[in-house]
Amino acid sequence: MKNVLILFATCCFLSGCTNNSENVKRFHNDLRAPAFPLVTIDPYTSAWSFSDKLYESSVKHWTGENFPLIGAIRVDGKIYRFMGEEMIPPLIVSPTAEQGEWDGKYSMTKPSAGWEKPGFNDSGWESGTGGFGSMDEIVLSTLEVCRLSTPTPAKIPKQVVNTLWDKENSEIWVRREIELNEDLAGKKVFLEYSHDDDFELYVNGIEVVNTGYTWRKNVIVQLPENAVQTLKKGKNILAAHCRNRTNGALVDFGLSVEAPVQRYMDQTAEQKSVDVQPTQTRYTFTCGPVDLEVTFTAPLLPDDLELVSRPVNYISYKVNVTDNQPHGVEMYFEAAPNWAINKSYQATHSETIEQGQLVFLKTGSVEQLVLCRKGDDVRIDWGHFYLCCEKENTSYATGDGYSLRQSFGQHGKIQSDTIIQSSNHNNLGVVQSLGKVNKSVSGKVLIGYDDIYSIQYFGENLRPYWNSDGKKDIFNAFSQAYRDYNKLIKACNDFDYQMMSDATRAGGKQYAELCALAYRQSVCAHKLVKATNGDLLFLSKENFSNGSIGTVDIAYPSAPLFLLYNTELAKGLLNPIFYYSESGKWDKPFAAHDVGTYPLANGQTYGGDMPVEETGNMLILTAAIAAMEGNADYAAKHWNILTTWTDYLVEKGLDPESQLCTDDFAGHFAHNTNLSIKAILGIASYGKLAGMSGKKEVAEKYTAQAKSMAQEWIKMADDGDHYRLTFDQPGTWSQKYNLVWNKLMKMNIFPDSVAEKEILFYLTKQNTYGLPLDNREAYTKSDWIIWTATMAHDKETFEKFILPVHKFMNETVDRMPMTDWYWTDKPNQRGFRARSVVGGYFIKMLEEKIKN
Repeated sequence: MKNVLILFATCCFLSGCTNNSENVKRFHNDLRAPAFPLVTIDPYTSAWSFSDKLYESSVKHWTGENFPLIGAIRVDGKIYRFMGEEMIPPLIVSPTAEQGEWDGKYSMTKPSAGWEKPGFNDSGWESGTGGFGSMDEIVLSTLEVCRLSTPTPAKIPKQVVNTLWDKENSEIWVRREIELNEDLAGKKVFLEYSHDDDFELYVNGIEVVNTGYTWRKNVIVQLPENAVQTLKKGKNILAAHCRNRTNGALVDFGLSVEAPVQRYMDQTAEQKSVDVQPTQTRYTFTCGPVDLEVTFTAPLLPDDLELVSRPVNYISYKVNVTDNQPHGVEMYFEAAPNWAINKSYQATHSETIEQGQLVFLKTGSVEQLVLCRKGDDVRIDWGHFYLCCEKENTSYATGDGYSLRQSFGQHGKIQSDTIIQSSNHNNLGVVQSLGKVNKSVSGKVLIGYDDIYSIQYFGENLRPYWNSDGKKDIFNAFSQAYRDYNKLIKACNDFDYQMMSDATRAGGKQYAELCALAYRQSVCAHKLVKATNGDLLFLSKENFSNGSIGTVDIAYPSAPLFLLYNTELAKGLLNPIFYYSESGKWDKPFAAHDVGTYPLANGQTYGGDMPVEETGNMLILTAAIAAMEGNADYAAKHWNILTTWTDYLVEKGLDPESQLCTDDFAGHFAHNTNLSIKAILGIASYGKLAGMSGKKEVAEKYTAQAKSMAQEWIKMADDGDHYRLTFDQPGTWSQKYNLVWNKLMKMNIFPDSVAEKEILFYLTKQNTYGLPLDNREAYTKSDWIIWTATMAHDKETFEKFILPVHKFMNETVDRMPMTDWYWTDKPNQRGFRARSVVGGYFIKMLEEKIKN
């Protein structure tokens, strides 16, 4: 026994495992995340901290829109804010297009020097109403018609674009004159802007924004003091330049100042640590004479589909006295209606409800247009957001956020009769009075969302999986979550420890830390529902890309996580595409790209096909499911369409014609060697499935076909010490990440020497933050790096590829949920964020579990 204990202690030391005061085994995650997951339920109810310290910025949706959530502790009458910002509604100085009308001068030809300065003569420029942009940025006056019994037209939102900026003109210069009735020196002045793509903005000639190639909406930044000093009474100039590279174009901007009111939560706690585990994020703080532990838990335990779907998370806390003296303690939580609306100007209704021993604070939009909004950079505006806790020793109310905080600050509780009510935007406030604390005390609040209907699936509105039959309600879900708390926290601790242990053993500490951060991001980028035919549907949203739903080349990189932990979820990724073809709604001989735009899954909306890409993906993943389950029963249900797809790859797969692949940002190109590997292994997957199904002759035929094509591939792609990007371009190279399945499923279609040669070559091409995707650009895809690394034959080599990815996530200056597309020579995102594809990080662990 003594030797066993020594071994355990040594393993913990090497891997970062700790035992805390509650005797729970844990691995500590030292990664400084680009953003920290807080509430992770689905693509809509997904909240993150974009800053190192929980109190340094507002809690945000993954898109970057504020999801205001404040947490504070009052100790002996002194308040310490530990979460979120105390946001005072700003005073608008010059509105954005969403806030009101504004006029400006613009030019689509490059002006002379000094165009950004106050004295410039812009009399020859055109006049227009802001914002400026292309047709695809214009907000329609009505939303898509609801497929409910009584479709209701939406309230007309203010248009973001009022003056068209033709996309063929790739640049625009805008000057906006604003009239101030006082100097703004000494005030906190904020700039709000939206842009697509490269954007610079000047205040009276001083550059305050320079984004480079990116696109964002509703960014709010505080102006630097040197710019504020120039904002004098009278005329001032805001000037912007934007370059549109592709797709939508947009320019909009405005100024506001902080309102001069008393703050009650200026004092912050002192954050001591933050630790991201697969299902939990833990913070520790010092708050005067007490320490505070705060844990955000999303019980996304993959073997329990009810839990994966249940729309309730926990925020738990523990207060520990550090000076052996009793202290009066109250905990404060406040949430804004932004959680339940797409834009802050939408009217909302908030209320309180008591049920049994629980109290519910509820908010949602007034209009409640269920499943009427689709797209990428949008948030849900139907259903209701809930903040829930025990009634006992709790005061609560809905109302103006400032008056809620004022009541807490002055009285240590919420006096509901003193709370000011807003006409259309009332926050939710809760105070839990913990009394005199001598040693320690614990508590919790529950946070969740009832979306009523989650997905429209080929014309049918589907409820979330947890309530697929419509016989439950959100109060049942919260009550069950409340009762399950102790059991689920233990289960989450056990799951987190086991995952971190497995990941550390498979790929090292840094690999495990990446997996911990990836887990909730990947799972909550999906929605789990059940189709009317009984199919389980695990539908992804293509976050910060194009908003597609059920995209096959999102399912493909995401799948290792779900193959590893629950193949039913992996099937849920594929079922929509199988149904789409087998129903005849998609009649092409290859697999579709997607089934719509989230949350409307009514058929492909992507502008082009990816014939070889998506077809190979579907075949490989079907074979991977069979390998994990040890049988081909799932494939047997779809044999006819799998056969059609395989025959398409036999004809078209070896030397692909000009087309897109999953890395569609790189554009169309022909003779793609990595895409050819996918086709070959797709054919081999069919042969493997045939063999598992007892179809010996079919298995032999297609396996032989795949091996023959692989030999041709080796000849066509060979470029000396590596293999080419395209068959026809010597001197090029690319990551052949699709080759990983040859190793994982022991297909023996390609000889091991192919991967070995590539790995040795890749090691000579790495930059500071990792291996580029190919020779054309310095950017990369982190999921593909980990797939490529998994092709290595030893852990040491694997870690050589992982460490630069970890370094990027630890050092990137672009704070947002993990991007998978970034530059390898600088700590910057190239595009994408919060996507499910980071589930691909789990492919190294899958290697140990997959059956052959």
